Amino acid sequence: MNVINDNLSWFKRKKKGILTPSSAKKELPDGFWIKTPKGKIVHSKILQENLQVVPDDGYHLPIGSKEYFSILFDENTFTELNATLQSADPLHFVDNRSYIKRLQQAQTQTDLIDAIRTAYGTINNLPLAIACMDFAFIGGSMGSVVGEKIAQLVNHCLQHKTALLIISKSGGCRMMEGGFSLMQMAKTSAKLLQLAHAKIPYISLLTDATTGGVTASFGMIGDINMAEPGALIGFAGPRIIRETIGQELPKGFQRAEFLLEHGFLDMIVDRRKLKATLTLLLQMLA
Repeated sequence: MNVINDNLSWFKRKKKGILTPSSAKKELPDGFWIKTPKGKIVHSKILQENLQVVPDDGYHLPIGSKEYFSILFDENTFTELNATLQSADPLHFVDNRSYIKRLQQAQTQTDLIDAIRTAYGTINNLPLAIACMDFAFIGGSMGSVVGEKIAQLVNHCLQHKTALLIISKSGGCRMMEGGFSLMQMAKTSAKLLQLAHAKIPYISLLTDATTGGVTASFGMIGDINMAEPGALIGFAGPRIIRETIGQELPKGFQRAEFLLEHGFLDMIVDRRKLKATLTLLLQMLA
């Protein structure tokens, strides 16, 4: 018996720091391991603690309005505006299915009414109104509801002298609404001009990905334009631009770091520092 024990002793490391018996191994918390696009394997609990940012390389995983509101509003307490406002079908659009059915499917899958949510509350005891887009809802596309909810939130800011933050994440205008969607570019820009005339701050946060009509309208006309690290930001896609100009595009073209270097952005802000940065900016602008 002793011989057997001696022969099996090599399964156990005797020196401290080299091996621990299986019974002493630290158990991992419940959850899932996630592989990021950069190849990092991270436990979901670690990501949750870091606001869905990979600690090793700073890669920002996509999140939606629910998470941003939780991060920014004090104690996740806020008042949502126009929460039940939803799109009609002005063009009676049909491809392989009707627009109404596509909306219903998106609402069921995401538990959202449309591609943006608007709310107001406080951030470190400073009043702030936030409009946050959700890419999960038909690619964060901008239709009539998106434009109207931004317009109504601007009206709230004008009435209460409250600063505005718009968090953009969008594939552009919603083709199923045609010209009605395109008109939201002019509508939102005009409302934000009223905010500028009233000298009420508007901060634009561009996240991955922000493209098309959103970039060409309210996304890039903030008093301060900021972005998350590595965010894809542009109007047309790189392939279309490359074919149009007949040239290869620079490395990192349309990424936040490239835009910052070329003067299109004022700053890049890590999500983990977003609330503190916004607080400082609001104190300065006040």
